[in-house]
Amino acid sequence: MAPHRRSRPPSPMGIRTPAIATAALTSVALLSQTANAAPSEEPKPSLEEVEKKVGDLYRQAETAGEKYNAAKEKTTKQKKRVDTLLDDVARRTEKLNDAREELGTFAAAQYRTGAAAPDTASLLLADNPQDYFDQTQLMDRLTSRQKQSVDDYVTQQTATTEKRQEASESLETLTRTQSSLKTSKADVQRKLATARDLLSKLTTEEKARLAAIERQKQEEAQRKADELARQQAADAERRRQEAAQGTGTSTGTGTGSAVGTSGSGSAASTAKADKALAFARAQVGKPYVWGASGPGSYDCSGLTQAAWKAAGVTLPRTTWDQVKAGTTVSVNSAQPGDLVFFYDDISHVGIYIGDGMMIHAPKPGAYVREESIYYMPIHSVVRPA
Repeated sequence: MAPHRRSRPPSPMGIRTPAIATAALTSVALLSQTANAAPSEEPKPSLEEVEKKVGDLYRQAETAGEKYNAAKEKTTKQKKRVDTLLDDVARRTEKLNDAREELGTFAAAQYRTGAAAPDTASLLLADNPQDYFDQTQLMDRLTSRQKQSVDDYVTQQTATTEKRQEASESLETLTRTQSSLKTSKADVQRKLATARDLLSKLTTEEKARLAAIERQKQEEAQRKADELARQQAADAERRRQEAAQGTGTSTGTGTGSAVGTSGSGSAASTAKADKALAFARAQVGKPYVWGASGPGSYDCSGLTQAAWKAAGVTLPRTTWDQVKAGTTVSVNSAQPGDLVFFYDDISHVGIYIGDGMMIHAPKPGAYVREESIYYMPIHSVVRPA
């Protein structure tokens, strides 16, 4: 009889039980589904969210653009200063070389006569000639002419050293400002690119709805402008009647001098304001380009600066400086030619033309146009000095 054979235990790599095999297949299937599933996408923003985001980006870009304008203006001034300082250093260096040559001439003469040549040579090599004189008796051995040469040399060296230091500091300041200029430029470009990307993803229907929202905004702003125009006309008529009755403004009534409408006359139609407005009107239709100040394109503060320049008035470059360049008046007292500033950060400006309207360079992709001053939240109204 053959010997008894015991059955071997199943190999770890052998056949599994049905339950284990089922669980394994289920896990594989789940892993496969997870691997093949498309990555989850962020929910698409609503049209209102897109409209607000784009508006915020344009505003932020305009603020960055004003920072760019400020840095550009500062860079121009600093570059002129650095160029002036470097020219001054070059002239002083030439004078210093002349003084050194003069000293070298009498040092050679002293050497030929055997008189104090080493002291004079040390003077020419000294970092601080005045300290050198304080520590030696050289001045006692110099003639009047030689003393004058030494004095000239000391003066020129001190002045040249100071100017070189000043030029070096100005160059460092210029470098920092140029860095700020590049940062602001990149910030503008980044925000505008983001806004364009958001708008490019809108469907035709969404773009139509967005245009409808814009029309509603424009209509509401125009309604407020018309209301202001009526109020200003009523104020002007009341003042006219008071003047006819002999009460005038000397009694303290009214809100000030004639204001408001394009044809109200007096201070509202000064020669300078007329020139500024005529210039601004001639720019209508030209494109908004951030950082531009004409003649082919403008940003908001570039337009107002150019308009008042045509009237013989020099305004600063940025909105933040222009708002300080005159007298603040109430919105109801706005006169044609006044500057109207917008938003809490004073990042936008237009030039008032009367009847609640202004001319301004609105935003990227738009053109210089007439628009209600209520299209944006008003910060203040300033009458240029």
